[in-house]
Amino acid sequence: MKTARLTAAMAGVVALTVSACGGSAQSGTDRTANQKLVDGKTFTYAIPTDPGTLDPAITVLSVARNLDGFLYDSLINLDSKGQPEAALAEKWEATTTTASFTLRKGITCADGSPLTASDVAANINYVGDPANKSPLAGVTVTTGTKAVGDTAAGTVKITSGSPDAFLLRNLSGLPIVCAKGLADRKTLAKGENGTGMFTMSEIVPNDHYTLTRRKDYTWGAGQFDSKQKGLPDKVTIRVIPNMTTSSNLLLSGEVNAASINGQDQQRLRAQRLFHSDMVAPLGELFFNQAPGRVGADQAVRRALVQAVDLPQVAKVLTRDGSAPVKGMVTIEPRPCDGDSVTGKIPGFDVAAAKAALDAAGWKPGPDGIRVKDGKRLALTAVYGTQVGPTMAPGAELMQQGWKSVGVDVTLKGVDSPGLSQLLFATGEWDISMAPLGLTLPSQLVPFVSGGQPPQGTNFAHIKNPQYEALVAKAASQAGEAGCADWTAAESALFEKQDVVQFANSVVPTYGNNAKFEIVNGYLKPTTIRMYA
Repeated sequence: MKTARLTAAMAGVVALTVSACGGSAQSGTDRTANQKLVDGKTFTYAIPTDPGTLDPAITVLSVARNLDGFLYDSLINLDSKGQPEAALAEKWEATTTTASFTLRKGITCADGSPLTASDVAANINYVGDPANKSPLAGVTVTTGTKAVGDTAAGTVKITSGSPDAFLLRNLSGLPIVCAKGLADRKTLAKGENGTGMFTMSEIVPNDHYTLTRRKDYTWGAGQFDSKQKGLPDKVTIRVIPNMTTSSNLLLSGEVNAASINGQDQQRLRAQRLFHSDMVAPLGELFFNQAPGRVGADQAVRRALVQAVDLPQVAKVLTRDGSAPVKGMVTIEPRPCDGDSVTGKIPGFDVAAAKAALDAAGWKPGPDGIRVKDGKRLALTAVYGTQVGPTMAPGAELMQQGWKSVGVDVTLKGVDSPGLSQLLFATGEWDISMAPLGLTLPSQLVPFVSGGQPPQGTNFAHIKNPQYEALVAKAASQAGEAGCADWTAAESALFEKQDVVQFANSVVPTYGNNAKFEIVNGYLKPTTIRMYA
């Protein structure tokens, strides 16, 4: 699921941010202007839900991929402008079908063993091999991709399984694990055998994760200096589902960083806390189109959209922090600036919704709920509780709209692991309100086309030939050259109500006694600086 950030990576998933997304630091003066950098501190970071498995080739939950960024490095990083910068690799070249990397010298794993080019190639081959069913296949590495490592030369050469317009940028989203982790992936689920700045010291599920900085770590992204003042010695990641609690702990100084939605932002802004802002998708609908599900009928999907006053729901979800909706990619810097949404989503029209359901054979029953062939129009709508306090009232407002046209919708709020289980395993849902956090339009592809779970990540069982044809055309064009086709492809999804995107939100990650950068949807560990 996809930085996407099944961001990709959705609100809760990469994707499904499943979603927290890309950002830029605030302007103006914050508290740290009068504080001094200090060494030896512990950086405490609040997250809204337990991440579950930390195996970076298995998870697409944004909360897990955020934590993985502390433990596993990638071949290259992207800066705040989307430009590549050195990470594990110091040199690189890429087209739409091939790429090559030269590794930095002296890179070691958490246990002190050297990272080899063959190890890096094995990471890429694992995701590219369809037999492994990695949810990152098609997100960071196209299916069928092959990599060859030359350990003596320190080089890795990659042949993409299919044309990839953003091959280099996609590979930047693949965390690299060490040989022992490849041999025993159970260790990766616990965050072990990493290449990153920190190692895992303690895990207490649903409570906290403790990480320790590696003193031998010198290969951080860009111009990283391991002797830079203000680097934390430890990181404590606390699982705090309630954002008001996180806000209180931020203000007291017990927590150094947390992403906050909703009305608690006002208190934090008033105290001039540092923040790095993100644009996150908050209002997105997917309909389960699996055989036997009512969402397979476009007439029903369209009616369900028309039954809800989406602009009003957007106001509830975003409060005063809304951002324009132009396309599925919200994380800056967006590679394509086109608008795939405007004019493509049906407007609020209760009468049209009722007429469409009548025409589809769903007639009002004695209790007002529609019935067809003896079956009530009773659906289950799922949403991620980790998204914030506005999600439940937003879902309830949609539920009221659906009831007004004779649809009985049961709401089910679950945490990120629970959402992943529903969407990618059991399939017991009809409407998903979990948004996908994406950094590139190509990252959407495996979530809305191709194989369905468990063979693939097309969790809504979408089949849209027009989308697939436009994607094939766009993927063969390097970078921004294919933007017109990427935009048209997304529009094809909106026109069929395969996806309905209606609300984005500006989500700040606040810091107290600490500063950092949010880049491509995730907190960048090498940018953390602690203040007295």
